[in-house]
Amino acid sequence: MPFPDASPRKHAHTRAIDYRGYEREDGLWDIEAHMTDTKTHEFSNKWRGTVPVGEPMHEMLLRVTIDDSFVIQDIFAATEHSPFEMCPAIAPNYKKLIGIKMGPGWRKAIRMKVGGTEGCTHLTELLFPMATVAMQTIWPSKSKRKQESDAEEKQPHGKRPIVLDTCHAWASDSPVVRENAPRYFNGGAAQNEKS
Repeated sequence: MPFPDASPRKHAHTRAIDYRGYEREDGLWDIEAHMTDTKTHEFSNKWRGTVPVGEPMHEMLLRVTIDDSFVIQDIFAATEHSPFEMCPAIAPNYKKLIGIKMGPGWRKAIRMKVGGTEGCTHLTELLFPMATVAMQTIWPSKSKRKQESDAEEKQPHGKRPIVLDTCHAWASDSPVVRENAPRYFNGGAAQNEKS
């Protein structure tokens, strides 16, 4: 469904964020983020001088390398454009995240390592959705490998789906779970409680 018609307005700012997931030949995974903030008008910056239309005020790059267990093996952070000369100097701090696992407590772990003055607001914010991007990147490949392995070994799937109860569609009493993970569907119990 498209947006409803807007009141008369003038475009002033664009934040563009792009996430990409890659399967590496060495068995690891790269999750990358690229963020830019641009204005529709020229403006002055004390450090950079006049910033022309379309040149980013902020441009940040982040690559997180993880293993199949979602544990960070390496991280690269860079600030290509910033409002202050000192901004890029904080990028090496993001190496503090090596060894942290994407999963429960992800945001808290990020804030503890690179929150506040230990990091850059924009780079840190780019990290938060990375766990979801990683899941969307890795899960289909891992599921396919598991199905192939189970078919060869003739063993049933026994692991609880990681997405179970993480959103409305994957609620344990939803039709999506009934169809895709019937072993974990508890619609009968949930329906009785709602009655």
